Parts: sequence; structure tokens; C-alpha cells
Amino acid sequence: MALIARRKSVTVNVGGVKVGGENPIVVQSMTNTDTADVSSTVNQVMALARAGSELVRVTVNTDAAAAAVPKIVETLNQFGVRVPIIGDFHYNGHLLLKKYPECARALSKYRINPGNVNIGKKHDDNFRTMIEAAIEYGKPVRIGVNWGSLDGALLTRMMDENNLLPEPKDAREVTLDAIVTSALRSAAAAESYGLPRERIILSAKVSGVQDLIDCYRAMAGQSDYALHLGLTEAGLGSKGVVATTAALSVLLQEGIGDTIRASLTPLPGGDRSEEVFVSQQILQSLGIRSFAPQVTACPGCGRTTSTFFQDMADQIQNYLREKMPLWKTQYTGVEEMKLAVMGCIVNGPGESKHANIGISLPGTFEEPVAPVYIDGKLAMTLRGDAIVAEFIAILNKYVDTHYAAAEPIVTVAQETVMA
Repeated sequence: MALIARRKSVTVNVGGVKVGGENPIVVQSMTNTDTADVSSTVNQVMALARAGSELVRVTVNTDAAAAAVPKIVETLNQFGVRVPIIGDFHYNGHLLLKKYPECARALSKYRINPGNVNIGKKHDDNFRTMIEAAIEYGKPVRIGVNWGSLDGALLTRMMDENNLLPEPKDAREVTLDAIVTSALRSAAAAESYGLPRERIILSAKVSGVQDLIDCYRAMAGQSDYALHLGLTEAGLGSKGVVATTAALSVLLQEGIGDTIRASLTPLPGGDRSEEVFVSQQILQSLGIRSFAPQVTACPGCGRTTSTFFQDMADQIQNYLREKMPLWKTQYTGVEEMKLAVMGCIVNGPGESKHANIGISLPGTFEEPVAPVYIDGKLAMTLRGDAIVAEFIAILNKYVDTHYAAAEPIVTVAQETVMA
């Protein structure tokens, strides 16, 4: 993979997953179930973990949710799922962490939003209580500022101070400054209460691409805390995916970011795991990490009147996703494999030669055969109605013979707790 010079940051241990320093950038996700519903939450955490999420955050907003957290973690452990669970606290986190010590112990990290506790006001007892819980139970925290819930007192004060300057900044600049200031001052306060720097992660989330880039550039330049990246409220469909990719790619290319999340709005009944796949694809497309074999497929044109190559590319991509949880426990380096499913002779053979395995399907008026290339050389020609099954058989044989067996590791359970 290509090397990008990473910003130097402290390393934070989150339930055995190391974030920051020279460690790989970590993919994170969040459930959207009612945390009090243990079975639904466990099922979704397991699905996110199977997709490749290395940290999973859950909402802890009520007594019932806090009481359910230990049960959730215990059930996950029983199914062999060791993904660290993060508690997302707003408004009443100081009460819940004190009232439910088993919840405080079971979580691997606490997320604190300084705009939704009383940090920055005349006293910060609530914020301090949460930090003291993190100290007592040996947990790291993410101090996560969000411009949708920015500390109003801090912003007002900074706006007033700005108005007194000979050349005042515009409101956008002051707001972004306030976001960064809130994160850094809150982190400094946490350290003053005794929380080590090695247990602090910062984030400063906004929903505008350029705003996010400016915030994180400023925060990265002023501290060595580990940073969590994410475009908050990214949105639906292609808008959410493109905006997230645009924002995170710029920062990651500059070496900024230690853990990431794609905060996508799923369609009703949509797959929550999509946010995991998007985060993975951003990192893999930039050459930062590899998660699964990549399929190159052409967009189609007038030469490809058949949709067969599209269906085949989709089937192969889905097959790879299904197999990766098992393959990654059996083979080393399989995630680096490249496949090509091309739709005609124009670029088909050439692109296929650049892949580990490539197939060039026949376009309009072309001979109804599909040459298959393995490691750049024509290996065979397929024809007939069983091309997909035959190609998958070739793929399985290639994986089995070209990637050394990995040491057995604990796998993510495939079962669900309740249908």
C-alpha cells in the first residue's frame, strides 16, 4: 500500500484496539437501535463487526439503556464478538455513569459532548464527574464537539471578543475557532482532573466539507491528541457518501486522522453496515489500508448492451464480502487481491491483465466467449450459461493456492441472537 506521512499523535488503547500513534487508522460505526433492546442491539453490533467495524458506539441515554449495556457486552462475548463498545452520552451521562457502575465498567470508551454538559459555564461539575468515572474505571474518552450543539456561552464570548478586534473575523471563522477551542479546552480540563493524555481522543464534527477540513487542520496543528474524523449528519445516499469521501480523503491524505466514521443516513430498512463499507473503501482507495479484494468494472457503453457484466460484477462483489470474514482468518494478504469484470474488448483484456484475475465478457457483436486472465496471462476462455459459477471456482482456487495460510484467530460469530 502507498505510504502517507501520518501526523504524530499519542496512542490510545480502546478495549484492546490501539488508536493513534503509528497504528492503523481504525474504522468505527454506531448502532441506531434502542440500546435498551438487548437482542436488537447485539444483532446490529454483530452485523457491524462482521462488516469490519473495529469499534462500535451505542447510545446511552436512559436508565434502561445504561442497565442494558453490561448485558449487551456479555452477550457479545458469549458469541465470540470482542469488538469494543463505546457509550455515547449527552446531558445525563454524569448521572448514568454514577448510578450504573456496571455500565461504566463494561464500556470500552465514553463519548462526551462538552456542548451538552456544563463545561464552559461557571462550573463544570457534570463534565468533571464523567472524567472522574473514566479515571476510576480506567477508560479513555472521546471529547466530541459538534457544531449542532456547540457551547453557546463559549461562542458568544468569542464573538464578543472578535467584535472588539481592529479587523474582526467573519462569523464562520469565529464559529470554527470556537469548535476547536471547545475541544482543546475540554481536553486540557480533563487532564487537569487527572485523565492522562493517552486516554483522550478528540473530534470536532461539522456537516460542511470545507468547514470540517479547516477545523481538523487547526486542531491537528495545535495538539498531539488522537483524532476521530467524521462528517456529521452527512446525509442520504450519494450525497452522504460523496461528501464524507471528499472531506475525509483530504484530511487523510494530509496524514490527519486516527479513527474514522461515515455518518450516513440509511434509507428506511437500509443496511447500517454501509457506513462501515464506505469508511473501508475510503481508506483502501487512498492506499492506506486494505480490507477486501477490489473489483474493477467498466461503466458500460453502447458496446455493452447486455447487463450481464453488471450482474456478474455485483455478484462477485457480494461474494467477496460474504467470504472475507472467513478468508481473513485463513489467508494472509487476500485483501490485497484485485479482480476485473469487464464488458467488452476495448479495455477488457488490458484491464484484466492488470488484475490478479480478470475476465473480459463479450460486448455487442463480439464472439460469445469470455477470456480469463490470471496474473497477466490468458489462462482460459469461458462460454455458456455457467460463467459466473466457473469464475467463482477459479477465484476460490486462486485464493487457496496464492495466499499463505494465516494463523487461526477468533472469528466474528455469524449467528444472530434473535431473528
